Amino acid sequence: MLKKLVLSAVIVVMSGSIAIAAAKKEKEPDTYEMLNLFGEVMERAKATYVEDVTDQKLIESAINGMLTSLDPHSSYLDNKSFAYMNEQTKGKFGGLGIEVTMDNGLVLVISPIDDTPAAKAGIKAGDYITHIDGETVIGLNLNEAVSKMRGKIGTKIKLSIRRANTKPFDVTLKREEIKIKSVKTEIKDDNILYIRISSFAEENDKEVSKAVANAQKKLKGKLAGIVIDVRNNPGGLLDQAVEVSDLFLDKGEIVSTRSRNEEDTVKYTATEGDIAKGLPIVVIINGGSASASEILAGALQDHHRAVVIGEKSFGKGSVQTVIPLGEYGAMRITTARYYTPSGRSIQAKGIEPDIDVKPAKVELLENYGLNITESELKGALKNEEDAKDNGKKSQADEDTVKDEQIEDYQLSRALDLVKALSLYGQQGEVREQEPETESDKTAEAK
Repeated sequence: MLKKLVLSAVIVVMSGSIAIAAAKKEKEPDTYEMLNLFGEVMERAKATYVEDVTDQKLIESAINGMLTSLDPHSSYLDNKSFAYMNEQTKGKFGGLGIEVTMDNGLVLVISPIDDTPAAKAGIKAGDYITHIDGETVIGLNLNEAVSKMRGKIGTKIKLSIRRANTKPFDVTLKREEIKIKSVKTEIKDDNILYIRISSFAEENDKEVSKAVANAQKKLKGKLAGIVIDVRNNPGGLLDQAVEVSDLFLDKGEIVSTRSRNEEDTVKYTATEGDIAKGLPIVVIINGGSASASEILAGALQDHHRAVVIGEKSFGKGSVQTVIPLGEYGAMRITTARYYTPSGRSIQAKGIEPDIDVKPAKVELLENYGLNITESELKGALKNEEDAKDNGKKSQADEDTVKDEQIEDYQLSRALDLVKALSLYGQQGEVREQEPETESDKTAEAK
């Protein structure tokens, strides 16, 4: 009986403890109490810090700390940072030409931008910047680190770089006015349109559309296919990623953005019309392909409109909304996640290529004359069509083209894939158009 009473007492005490703990857990600190705490901390910091500090500095730092604690892409933008961001989306700004974020207290390079000081200096996606002009970046927030890298055009800056499997090294860059030509095009192998998109800025869709039209006109309808290169493309404007994707899609969803409120879900769908008219498309991605470039690759991949090759992309699948704050700059805050047409979340996963192609150095092997062909045999018959080949590209010219492609192995694979898909399609058309022979008709009759 005594044991039962003791056991009951223990159960009651435990139940009471659980109830008290639950009550404490449910009770949240009063907002006004926390604001009073903030005010007290601010006043003590202002009064006792080793150097004079302004109210504006303390408050702006507190706001930025609040936002950056949520995720790496949310932050406070003062007037200078806000103006810089607006310049970036218009394709012209000053600096080094490098897209960065913070990772474990260091500055992580998402990607260098083509033809900028950072790209020319050999900075690569995945590099960590540990020091700026000899000063550690540890303790800085993203805006502070970016501000240190900006400066007067023509001035120099030294960055300390840490790269995987490489001894840490320093690189000195000269700041320039960055004028981004975000879309570059070229005809490769005589009949393949190569489109390089280095970032998604204003009017990208118009430039891509114009490039395809010009290629069709120049090649007189003999365009074999298209390679879209978004390697080291850090992203940019969402609407441009959607518009460029729409150029090659006839229908269906391109991307959706989902916030914590289901009713705020937004779906972007394609309009009728594929400017490439079904021609083969290959998209090249790598670890520096982020955000808007992942939307393009994911949309064309899910609709089976393009083959995606290269390496897994960066995995930035979140939407940032910039909210102006009047004369005090703006706040950038993550409000939603991106989802591909099949419902895949890009966030922290990225886009997996259909064909994994690592960067590689390819060298031609010298055969030292050991391989003999039919034409080299004594008394071999001549080909009666040799005389017709005088106007064709020489072997030396072909070798030069091959050497240029081998320098970029991923691009070389993409071009080969477009050729293969184009030939496959042409053979299919030929088979459909071939007239029936007498033997075919006899076989059918049997």
